[in-house]
This record gives sequence, C-alpha cells and structure tokens, in this order.
Amino acid sequence: MAGSVAVNALVETVVDLDAIAHNVRILREHAGDAGVMAVVKADGYNHGSIEVGRAALTAGASELGVATVAEAAQLRAAGITAPILCWLDSADADLTAAVAADVEIGVSSRVHLQAVASAARELGRTATVTVKVDTGLNRNGAAPDEYSPLLAAVRTLVDEHTVHFRALFSHLARADEPEHPANDLQHARFLDAIAAAKEHGLEPELVHLANSAATLTRPDLAFDLVRSGIAVYGLSPIPDNDFGLRPAMTFQSRVALVKEVAAGEGVSYGHTWIAPRDTTIALIAAGYADGVFRGLSGRFDVRIGDTRYRNVGRVCMDQFVVELGDNSSGVVVGDTAVLFDEQPHAQEWADLLDTIHYEVVCAPRGRTARRYRGGAR
Repeated sequence: MAGSVAVNALVETVVDLDAIAHNVRILREHAGDAGVMAVVKADGYNHGSIEVGRAALTAGASELGVATVAEAAQLRAAGITAPILCWLDSADADLTAAVAADVEIGVSSRVHLQAVASAARELGRTATVTVKVDTGLNRNGAAPDEYSPLLAAVRTLVDEHTVHFRALFSHLARADEPEHPANDLQHARFLDAIAAAKEHGLEPELVHLANSAATLTRPDLAFDLVRSGIAVYGLSPIPDNDFGLRPAMTFQSRVALVKEVAAGEGVSYGHTWIAPRDTTIALIAAGYADGVFRGLSGRFDVRIGDTRYRNVGRVCMDQFVVELGDNSSGVVVGDTAVLFDEQPHAQEWADLLDTIHYEVVCAPRGRTARRYRGGAR
C-alpha cells in the first residue's frame, strides 16, 4: 500500500496520528512505572511504521518493537534512534544489518544466537541480544529443554564481549481473558525463567511479558516494560471495553456513480440481491482488490455523511453497491463513503467474518493509498 495518498485517490486509509498519541498516553497510564514499547511490526499494523513510531515516541513510548530485521532497518533508515527490538528472523537473515544498526535481536535458540554472534564477529562489534523464553504460548521462544543451554551459550558470548545481554521476555497466550489461569501459570514460569537467567550470571536490564491486553487489565504483569501493539492503534483487545482508545484508521472510498434501479432488477454478479421496489443505488469505488472482503457481500454498512447504507449484491474486485432508497440525504458522485473508523467500527467487519479486528485493519491494500492527519507533521 502506498505510503502517501495519490491525487484524487478513490480508496484510501487516513491515519490519525493524534489518535495514536492519545492511545499511547492511555497505555502509559495503565503501565504505571513500566516503560511502553510500541509495536510497529507489519508496517505498523498497516498504519505506517515510521509515522506511527515517531508519533508513539513523541507521546511517551520509550522503545519500538518489530518482527524482522528488515522492519527495524527501515526505522533506523528513517532516523529513529530509540531502542528497537526485533524477534522473528531465521538464522540466515541479514543479522549484520541489525548489529550494524544497533538493533536489539530477540533470540529463541542456540542456532539463532550463534548466527547473531557470527554477525557480530564479522563486524567487529558487540551485538545486543534479548532472550525470548516460551512460557506456554508454544510458538516462538526457547522451549524448556533449550532454555538452560541457551543461557549458558549467552553467558559464554557475554564473557567474550561478542554479545550484550539486555533483556528477557515472553508472550502471553490468553491475555484477552484476563482472569484465565493460563496467565498466572505463564507469570509463574516467567519468574522461574528470570531466576534461571540469574543463576547463569545473567542479570537482565529489562524483563517484559505484558501485551496490550495485559497492559490494560493485569498491572501485576507489567514488570519493567509493556509491549503494546493493537491498543496503540485504538482497537481494544478486550471485548466490550474500549478503555477510551480511539481507532486511528479510517478506511474510505468515494461514490463513483448514483443511479436509479427499478423494482425487480438484480444488482451485481449473480443477482444475489433483487430490488424489492424502485430505489436508488450508489457505486463505491473499492473492492476485494483493495481490501474489502468479498465474504462481506450484502452484510456490511458504509457511512456517507451521517447515514449508514447497506451493501447490496456481491462485492467485486474494484467496486460494490449500496442502496440509498429514496436518497433523501442527497448523496452525489464524489461523496466520501466510510467503510470503517469509529462508526462503522472495524470490529463489525471482524464479527461478520469470524475473525479479529487485527486482520481487518491489515486488509486495505493494492490501490489503497495512505495519508496522515494530526501529529507533528
């Protein structure tokens, strides 16, 4: 997706950097004495990692988190000097780029650690590493049988001045269910992991466990730093509680055509909707190539002005149709059609698609342009 809007773009996302700043301030309040890492992986959850990263840091976040070395390098190339952690690369990734750019590298195995050490030796520099331990998510992170040997290997490399051990972290599996016992189990395992690191003579500068959901609901899991992702973008990880967060993304298009349709006429491919009466329709210039899921056909609303209108007929590659009825609001060609922001909300799409709002905001793509409002532009 383009980083800035083209002139007269038909479909775009508008990212409110003031909303990003507002959300970071809310997270800082919930984090207490802990710092806030703003997670800007996947191009800032499709909001733009550089612009979001800058806005988050200005609002009080202390660090940024990404998945890959390439994402971290992009932030460094943009002039961002704050600490950056990356944690999802294979051992054959260009780790020299991370070491050269002073990016903190999360390691989950001895193989990965040795690759980091090789990159550090190649450059003649000390690499900064953070150990990720698996406490029950059973995804990334050192497994129980790997953890102690990994710590021993880190200790050796620290003694050689090949690596600097900065932090220890893990990730929660069920933080969106704050009272679930799995959270307490992972907490206990994390405490054991911290103790094991100290037994190997490794005193972490930072330990962190909490994601957005835990930041907002479990202050006992805050430790030294919280890693907040989805909440930075104004979407709550906890059902039925928005915590005062403001959605930062507006996904919108424009009305390309307004026309009358007679009763009994079908609309769009397959005529899955037949006009029950003489009516007016509007053609919206966005489709599944732009991130409007075809599976939403006939089930979602858009907002034009202050009025919501239901999609009728199938969503196509480039366009879909909404019914205006008698068009008493006077919708005309060129009007803005909001697919989601605060109302309709991305969660409405998520509910219809049996998914989560994370996926919804990552959907706009293809011809969708991006522009920003607010912030220190």
